[in-house]
Amino acid sequence: MSLESISFEDVEKRIGESASPGIRPGLDRAGLLLSLLGEPQGRYPALHVVGTNGKGSTCAFLASVFQAAGYRTALYTSPHLESPGERLLLDGQPLPPQRWMACAEKTIAAIRQSDVLREDPPSYFELVTAAAFLLAEEEKADVAVVEAGLGGRLDATNLLSQVACTVVASISIDHTEYLGDTLEKIAGEKFAVVRRDIPACYLGDVETLVPPFRRFCAAAGAQPFVVSQDAELRGIDVGEAGCTFDFSAPGLTLEGVHAQLLGRYQVANAALALSALSRLRGRFDRLTESAIRSGMGRARWPGRLEVIARSPLVVLDGGHNLDGVKKLAESVVELWGSRKVGVVYGVMKDKNYPECLEVLAGLGAALYATCVPGMERSLSPEGVMEAAERQPWRNAVAGFANPLDAIAAASRENEVVVVCGSLYLVGWVRARLLAR
Repeated sequence: MSLESISFEDVEKRIGESASPGIRPGLDRAGLLLSLLGEPQGRYPALHVVGTNGKGSTCAFLASVFQAAGYRTALYTSPHLESPGERLLLDGQPLPPQRWMACAEKTIAAIRQSDVLREDPPSYFELVTAAAFLLAEEEKADVAVVEAGLGGRLDATNLLSQVACTVVASISIDHTEYLGDTLEKIAGEKFAVVRRDIPACYLGDVETLVPPFRRFCAAAGAQPFVVSQDAELRGIDVGEAGCTFDFSAPGLTLEGVHAQLLGRYQVANAALALSALSRLRGRFDRLTESAIRSGMGRARWPGRLEVIARSPLVVLDGGHNLDGVKKLAESVVELWGSRKVGVVYGVMKDKNYPECLEVLAGLGAALYATCVPGMERSLSPEGVMEAAERQPWRNAVAGFANPLDAIAAASRENEVVVVCGSLYLVGWVRARLLAR
């Protein structure tokens, strides 16, 4: 294979061949791998972002501000929508697959050096994370914004050794098979990443989780900041152009902050990012009010309440758990409540789709059931229809094996088409709609 012909599919295949299957929380494998690579995760300061919903948007705000301030900024997130290259952006741009392949080969070579890792290889996520940390080092990042994958305490990203701030977004029930079956257990897995003498910012949208957050910080010697209690938001205005608000916290006061991301819930994510930035201005002297304002206004996060077509309005949203779907439904009502809505829905079999469908049915929408083509994990359109049949849809249209056919049907009959249920569905649809 020539260097020029390498694609991201080749990179994925190479990593997949060398990884152990499935999700395997734990730090031993990834820790050993990173040590063999020379501890690249310790060569730059990082913001470690954990949570259930909103962490991706919060990361986008933070990275955009650091980039606007003139720092070479690495942004690591997961999963990707269309291409694995999206998982690591340097100053907002993906690296070519050749660079990824070179770092993937280095990680695989490191595995071969270790009897332990040859016997018990890292997972796909652990390998990708190690390669991304190495890429950020080689690309001479000034700062990295890193989104945790699953949970926090046992997530490979928790091996970052120069964390400048821990950022905790909204927490809700998800991945109970790995994180615990109560909100408190799940929160504990995420709060456990706080670091000694380092600022830790939590959104604080669930009041009962604030005391345990403060206890985790006290036990670890971290510096707690709770947005709902320690920052002030005023003058909130939400519309189809995004959101505008005034923000005030010790160390940062800004009037008329604008974010182009849609949905009232983005005000909370923006405030969380601003709170973290307010804690960091003493360490990063280029975080001026002008840079912060500019970066917040430029931030983008594809696939989250993203308008991708205008006539009719086609909106993509990757919210796949109950809390995310509730936020989506609230936003649709607030932004487009007077318009006729069609929901194109496809979901993974292991998600809590009956309750999510119940929330979406409350929009008085028509349902267009679909699936992610070629993905065995995806629930069939017939399965979606069966789960939705007892709910008050305006109309439940027969299922579609091809999501584009579902969108076409919904577009003929509605003023707003919402494509949702799974990030995999949104990624599949987005690539093809943009190609048109």
